[in-house]
Amino acid sequence: MSSKSTRKAICILSGGMDSTLASYIAKNDGYEIIAVHFNYGQRTQDRELKAFRDICDDLEILEKYEIDIPFFTQIGASALTDKTIDVPTGGVEAGVPITYVPFRNGIFLSITAAIAEKEGATAMYIGVVQEDSSGYPDCTDEFIADMKKAINQGTKKDTHIDILTPLVHLSKAQIVQEAMKLNVPLEHTWSCYKEEDEACGICDSCRLRLNGFKLANQIDPIKYKAL
Repeated sequence: MSSKSTRKAICILSGGMDSTLASYIAKNDGYEIIAVHFNYGQRTQDRELKAFRDICDDLEILEKYEIDIPFFTQIGASALTDKTIDVPTGGVEAGVPITYVPFRNGIFLSITAAIAEKEGATAMYIGVVQEDSSGYPDCTDEFIADMKKAINQGTKKDTHIDILTPLVHLSKAQIVQEAMKLNVPLEHTWSCYKEEDEACGICDSCRLRLNGFKLANQIDPIKYKAL
């Protein structure tokens, strides 16, 4: 077996549309995928975990990590992890929205780097999207580049990890189109910030997703309450 066929990549897989497409791209790039999912006290934690497990089955991923991060609920400061703060439903806000979880992607990438070093992986895939990130500061090219530099400085000399962000400059409509090309099972993905049975259709994440499908002239295969 050639070394190329055994290249490993760690995919941060939330169960959402973006991270799922990024994982399919990693497989298409020829990597053996190890999937990582974080339970961090988010409102839709159980539903996201189900999506993660379904997608791992779809991708025939044999090795996966389900990591619990309880301190995000202790910190609060985000509508996703503090149930006393309402998830906004009035459209995308200006500036950094209340759904931003403080330094979430930085923490996710740090933990994933530890797994990558242990597993001998040379790549980490994360489905950050700069254009449709709702103003999140941890979804930019600059942030990812700085995290990559810090991770490689803070690991062993023979550890070399690339952080790949194949969706960072795509719009939601382009993400839908790319997912269709790769036969991504979008019916197994979950994007809603509020609900776990049927997607609400009105939170920022649902709005971005639905608009992406509309602009791509496709029908979203999941059920929505508000539609």
